[in-house]
Amino acid sequence: MTETLKLPIIDLSSPDRISTANTIRQACIEYGFFYLVNHGVEKELLEVTRHSMPESLDPTSNSKGDSKESYDIGSLGDVINCDLNQWPSKEILPNWRSTMESFYWKVFAAGTQLLPLIALSLDLDEEFFEKVGAMVKPETFLRLLHYPGDFGSYDEELYGASAHSDYGMITLLASDDVQGLQVCREKFKQPRLWEDVPHVEGSFIINIGDMMERWTNCLYRSTLHRVIPAGKERYSVAFFFDPDPDCVVECIESCCNESSPPRFSPIRSGDYLQEKLRNTYAS
Repeated sequence: MTETLKLPIIDLSSPDRISTANTIRQACIEYGFFYLVNHGVEKELLEVTRHSMPESLDPTSNSKGDSKESYDIGSLGDVINCDLNQWPSKEILPNWRSTMESFYWKVFAAGTQLLPLIALSLDLDEEFFEKVGAMVKPETFLRLLHYPGDFGSYDEELYGASAHSDYGMITLLASDDVQGLQVCREKFKQPRLWEDVPHVEGSFIINIGDMMERWTNCLYRSTLHRVIPAGKERYSVAFFFDPDPDCVVECIESCCNESSPPRFSPIRSGDYLQEKLRNTYAS
């Protein structure tokens, strides 16, 4: 049986930054996940964006594995990546691109406000991520996700999204009220204990990625998570916020000492992500 998590709720508008940072620290050490509220993204924009997948699943497909479909929008701050984006025709979806761009920049702003608090939570200067070059040209992209409600006669090994951890720095996830997201806090233990993440209206679910786990010398955990069948359609939007590719990720001083020396050698953010992708698609 699964249990239900009671994740901390972080108020991005709170004037008590020290208390907020302390709560983030506890959340990242214990769960690797927390909720973010008062993030500046209007409820109406959240609702429209969550249900704006421009494609639909092929109901005749018999493939097994992850059942989700996704639509990615690359970094709008990077001319090269932006030009690679494939936007639906304005004749078909006249306001779709402007809605996605508005959502993208508002979530980007929330992420840039959250990172100084994460720095504070690590006993660092609020401008740490700026000073190390992470914010020069951050690698960010938006992924619209749709999970089908009808799994037909597929076996129980078919998931909306199978167990994984995110590769990068942080992820901001907006989901609807359909349950299905689960986390496993102890990823190296067997059997795995999965816990449900309940929906909190108007919030983003924030999770730590593998890169941040490495940066913090495994103090902050990059937690395994998955999406299981819910019996009806589920929509969510993930915003992946990663550092500038040239930012060097090396053990943060406050996260190591004589009894806990650095576990990983320094690496460029871009090289790290490319290595993770190569290992994924090679397997």
